[in-house]
Amino acid sequence: MNTVRVISPVDGSTVAEYPLTTDAQLEAALTAAARAQAAWARTPLEERQQLVARFVEAMLAMAEEIVPELARCMGRPVAVGGGELRGFEERARTMARLAPEALAPVMPLPRPGFTRYIRREPLGVVLVVAPWNYPYLTAVNAVVPAILAGNAVILKHATQTLPVGERFRLAMERAGAPAGLFHHLVLSHAQVERLLESGRVHHLVFTGSVEGGRRLGTLAARSLLGANLELGGKDPAYVRPDVDLDFAAEQLVDGAFFNSGQSCCAIERIYVHRQVFEPFLERFVDRVRRYVLGNPLDPRTTLGPLVSRQAAEAVRRQIQEAVAMGARPLIDPAEFPADTGDSAYLAPQVLVGVDHRMAIMREETFGPAVGLMPVADDDEALRLMNDSRYGLTAALFTRDLARAQELGERLAAGTIFLNRCDYLDPELAWTGVKDSGRGASLSRIGFEQLTRPRSFHLCHHPE
Repeated sequence: MNTVRVISPVDGSTVAEYPLTTDAQLEAALTAAARAQAAWARTPLEERQQLVARFVEAMLAMAEEIVPELARCMGRPVAVGGGELRGFEERARTMARLAPEALAPVMPLPRPGFTRYIRREPLGVVLVVAPWNYPYLTAVNAVVPAILAGNAVILKHATQTLPVGERFRLAMERAGAPAGLFHHLVLSHAQVERLLESGRVHHLVFTGSVEGGRRLGTLAARSLLGANLELGGKDPAYVRPDVDLDFAAEQLVDGAFFNSGQSCCAIERIYVHRQVFEPFLERFVDRVRRYVLGNPLDPRTTLGPLVSRQAAEAVRRQIQEAVAMGARPLIDPAEFPADTGDSAYLAPQVLVGVDHRMAIMREETFGPAVGLMPVADDDEALRLMNDSRYGLTAALFTRDLARAQELGERLAAGTIFLNRCDYLDPELAWTGVKDSGRGASLSRIGFEQLTRPRSFHLCHHPE
């Protein structure tokens, strides 16, 4: 197959079709990237920041086209589609602001007769493999800091969101990026694997499945490449009895069902202190029933289809398995007529009577379904929250800040939230533990992943 088609989950139509990058085109891109990067590494940081600023403005200028395009590509309703571009802008501008301090030389304490410092230098050519579920946010996390640090970038975007990769390319072009500095290539899996073995790229940033991360991470390791791997999640939340239940329900419904639950850091399991389980559950289900499932191009829609019929079927199977094992669904799919039972349109679901035997409480769901369990106390909540092979984020809902910090120290997760969830603060490191990945993006630490240290130990000439 020499072309790749982007099929819309909205109606099965073809959104776009792109030719696969040929091996000759890939070779030319690698040669151009190496040449451009050598010059870019010597370019003052201020000029790199200016390029990023122009790139952001060029992308924002396409907002009216991008929002409906996202709806057609992956089903996110136009009513909320602009939020991703706001996050894109926040992260890009924050990383540009942090760059001078993050990339400045590290200066040890003075020592008479010596000049000593550590420089942060670019790695070379960075390969970014980006997913479809938050196609602008996941890509910008790596693309912008890599460019700011003096690297060239090759972006391989997911098939479902290839138009996003083209938007990145067009915005870089309109921003005046040097020829060869940034490439968006339509690559096959085999080409990506050969690229990692070629010695022509110097770092991998991958966001996707655990299985994909293991495969690409192993290939990168064989070539002694660094790799940032952001993988799966089965993120938990705990509601303590002192919390405002209306507030907690509102936040957790959004955290579980935004983007139809298709987020690595979506809330997928909720533990509620048994003192408030029933009143919390009532509020939670009431809010879920307010969603409007339908065509994401309709501004009245608040819950769009999943990315594909196959993705929806996988979630249906998890729900059916849980029910067969004793779980009780609280939402009747008939309340959401767009869910015909055989399409990408899937009604939201809330399950009780669940336990950790069930895949719905163990394995990534990546869809609009969540299980809720009552717990006796903080210790039981912590045990269950940590009972997972994943560890991306964990959310606590309580008025007790000190207790939340104590509990957070005992949670196995890369980010601990208090009274919020499903958010990336670009001034904090985004990272995971266990099967949720390795490495970090964003914050000052993100720049450390995209540079190498070089030490200078200079002995002054004796007088």
